[in-house]
Amino acid sequence: MPEYTFRVNGEQITVEVDGDERLLWVLRDILGITGPKYGCGINVCKACTSHVNGKAANPCAIPVKALRPTDEVTTIEGLPGTVGADLHPMQQAWLDEDVVQCGYCQPGQIMAAVALVRRVKEQGRQVTEADLDGIRNICRCGTYFRVREAIKAGAERM
Repeated sequence: MPEYTFRVNGEQITVEVDGDERLLWVLRDILGITGPKYGCGINVCKACTSHVNGKAANPCAIPVKALRPTDEVTTIEGLPGTVGADLHPMQQAWLDEDVVQCGYCQPGQIMAAVALVRRVKEQGRQVTEADLDGIRNICRCGTYFRVREAIKAGAERM
């Protein structure tokens, strides 16, 4: 079986898997990283949202053969390390705004929010309601209002 090397949460890793194996299963089943959740497996629900090279991506849609040794995958577990703190400012905003109900979608929601805020700040502007409307992560508990408030609060701290 072929080997694939890439970075996960700051650490270089090599896995021996079929090249068509989806990154989500490599993360969860081989590496034991359970933050990215399995929701739909077809890149629709966004429960698995993580970052690849700093951009939001859905590991359920990425074959491991698409990754290069220099690619950096960041999951919710590695997010605090990107700011050198116990919690990322967006994670703290989630706690402060009391967003979570069941919690299943929250890692993906937070990762999507961080990527959005980074992109908006790179453009030299503030997060708008239209930006928030563009986040398509599904929350079956319907905490969307609190998610939006937490993104705004987190954006101020990032």
